[in-house]
Amino acid sequence: MPSFDEILSKPTVFLDRDALSPNYIPEILPFREKEIEKIMKVISPALNDQQPHNLFIYGKTGTGKTASVKHVMVKFIDMGKETAKMCYVNCRMYNTRYRVVQKIAKTFMPELNKSGFGLPFLYEKLLKWINKKKIRLVIVLDEIDMVKDLDDLLYSLTRANDELKNGSVSMIGISNKLSFKDSLDSRSKSSLYETEMIFAPYTAVQLQVILKQRAVIGFKKKAVTDSAINLVAAVTAQETGDARYGLRLLLRAGEISDDKNKSKVTDKEVVDARRSVEEDLAAEIISTLPEHQQLVLLAIANLMLEGSRYRKIGEYGENDVLFSGEVYEMYEKLCKKYSKHPRTSRWLRDYLNDLEMLGLITLSASGRGVRGHTRFIKLGYPPESIRRVVLRLLNKPRMFESHKMTGR
Repeated sequence: MPSFDEILSKPTVFLDRDALSPNYIPEILPFREKEIEKIMKVISPALNDQQPHNLFIYGKTGTGKTASVKHVMVKFIDMGKETAKMCYVNCRMYNTRYRVVQKIAKTFMPELNKSGFGLPFLYEKLLKWINKKKIRLVIVLDEIDMVKDLDDLLYSLTRANDELKNGSVSMIGISNKLSFKDSLDSRSKSSLYETEMIFAPYTAVQLQVILKQRAVIGFKKKAVTDSAINLVAAVTAQETGDARYGLRLLLRAGEISDDKNKSKVTDKEVVDARRSVEEDLAAEIISTLPEHQQLVLLAIANLMLEGSRYRKIGEYGENDVLFSGEVYEMYEKLCKKYSKHPRTSRWLRDYLNDLEMLGLITLSASGRGVRGHTRFIKLGYPPESIRRVVLRLLNKPRMFESHKMTGR
């Protein structure tokens, strides 16, 4: 049986594995200088004892939204202004109003670390602290759309300013969904006065630069070939445009190289790493989806594997895309099998837009020669992986032992 000393003494291609983590914030964030400057301008009034506007940031996963905000947070804190504070909240973990308020309160008042305090008590404590110390508080709500009672949270935080004589509360909301505010009720919308930003996906050339920057920090000198980095960038741009995917792929390729006792990461390691990384990343994203969106995704995967029941898509110039109409039909069948009441086709459009924003599918207009108003749908990941992940999450694999969905 090996010892830790033996494992740690083995040769490795890595210099600093942490540099390949999506949570690593480099001193320079390539291609996000303008976005960083805008974020700084929005929250800068807090450093001058004034209330900043609320800011909402949108963009697909892996476009540098969180990294840019955290980069700004470091600069903000380094200013050393005692009355200007920032607090980061991961709403995937703190996904209710109570948990968010509890997280914020505990960040600045460690005496509240004991459990058992109710929401009104924590909220009042937070307001008293802000008022007494005249704090300009900026709260970063990452993946804000994950909060279950979001309307209540936004209303509480924005209306807090009406109760404060000194200091203020402002928000930076980060979301993958451009349309997430559409589901908010009118009182939440009326209380928000916000600035908005959209982070565009990285291009293949930009991803190449980003990955080279991280490779220099994360790997030993000449341990990764330029060809391997270029391949990771090309695959990432083609599949998702998600920089986190590229970093994970590069990390996994390095791990495979270490497992094989090789001194270099080449194209072969990247190819070998691709399948496992795709499924891991897809599972991470899909696990956060509501059940009906998971069913829509399963419907698409089923159709991609089985082919269309009533037409040949090749007639329209593609052999790996689907009509939205047939996806809805398959979704209805899946709802019946899972004893779920299907949503209307209008909901399907919203679901498809959300899935595209997350990089799980791509959508395109059907164009001329196709009857009716419809869209072509294409999966962003292998359908076998998507089906396997969704079935595992739904925990009902027996219903889908056959690849065929007859609808009987």
